[in-house]
Amino acid sequence: MAAGIVNIRRDVDDKFYRYRMPLLTTKIEGKGNGIKTVCPNMSDVARALSRPPTYPTKFFGCELGAQTSFDEKNDRYIVNGAHDANRLRELLDVFIEKYVLCKSCKNPETDLVILKQGRNEEIIRDCKACGERTEVDMRHRLTTFILKNPPVKVRKGKKKDVAGAADGVGGGSPDATEGNGEGDAGYESDDFLTKKIKAEAAELNAEASIADEGWSADTSPEAVRSRIQALEAGMAATVLGGDDESDEDANSPYSLLGKWIEGEKDSGAEDPKALCIAIYKKASELGIEKKHKAMTIIAQALFTDKIVSEIESYAPLFQKMVTSEKHQKSLLGGIERFIGLMHPDLVPAVPKILMAFYQADILEEEVITQWGTHVSKKYVDRDTSKKVRKAGEPFLKWLEEADDDDDDDDE
Repeated sequence: MAAGIVNIRRDVDDKFYRYRMPLLTTKIEGKGNGIKTVCPNMSDVARALSRPPTYPTKFFGCELGAQTSFDEKNDRYIVNGAHDANRLRELLDVFIEKYVLCKSCKNPETDLVILKQGRNEEIIRDCKACGERTEVDMRHRLTTFILKNPPVKVRKGKKKDVAGAADGVGGGSPDATEGNGEGDAGYESDDFLTKKIKAEAAELNAEASIADEGWSADTSPEAVRSRIQALEAGMAATVLGGDDESDEDANSPYSLLGKWIEGEKDSGAEDPKALCIAIYKKASELGIEKKHKAMTIIAQALFTDKIVSEIESYAPLFQKMVTSEKHQKSLLGGIERFIGLMHPDLVPAVPKILMAFYQADILEEEVITQWGTHVSKKYVDRDTSKKVRKAGEPFLKWLEEADDDDDDDDE
């Protein structure tokens, strides 16, 4: 897990827990009667919670008996007085419990909705995960602030073409989310990036071509025979009934697989080919070797910051387990989490990563194109998804130009 990123439910000690947020940071400014505590990343925290940043800030003030102020234009959220960061983080946990988590399933995928009953108004949490609508405690002083400053209703935008979707606007994909179509600043020009990806593609072709390896490890016949027997025994394990098994539970087979992979990887006892077979065997024992969600966990747990070179070593595992479009999408979701949340420094390497999976015949062109042109918050928050997928645009351009070249050759 990247430094500064924590689970939204901090009581859940599972690094494969899907819902995460930046760790709240604080800064003491001023002195004497003018001393105050500023929360520099309150907007980022609130965005992960799908709540306005004014709500948790005001909640802090209510709980601490302190005045609060907001300068939304300059992104400053202030609580008067000097307050310890850990204390504010504890209060944020209380805010999340009261105003974010579904009371029924404890999932943070909720919207605050204000219902009017005659002259009375009521605030409820509308859960997108389980469908339950649960009330918040209307006795708390924050509810008055929420009623006076209701959540802004986001209008869903129209479907865009691929060019518009590349700027982060959702289209027709089931995983897509809709937005305002604002582009990202700070990226290199498309022409420069196109040239760059071509050079990188040539380098990958020349120096890091993915070999079409078989599934069996290159070892003695006896060892191969014993591994095959082990795999067959693992595949005989009882298979789970569906792919709806939650990966948020620390005792779910998905979390158990992820933790097991990390333990094996850290031990350094397995070479890549043997580790591939061991992972497949473990997934079979857990009954999830055919589940597409397993690919998300494997992508998170298996790779390191040397992912570009590691894809070649672990290609046989993915070639064995990625058997459908759903598997490919889940693998891409795991890569999003791995890069966006755990290794954000790898964002510039997204084109090379996609190239390696593509050349290994693990990811198909159509799936990569759909993924790269439709932002989704299924695996990470929307901004992180947009950032990672935006970084993959040069590879999409390379694919498009390669198709154009093929068409010209056919004429």
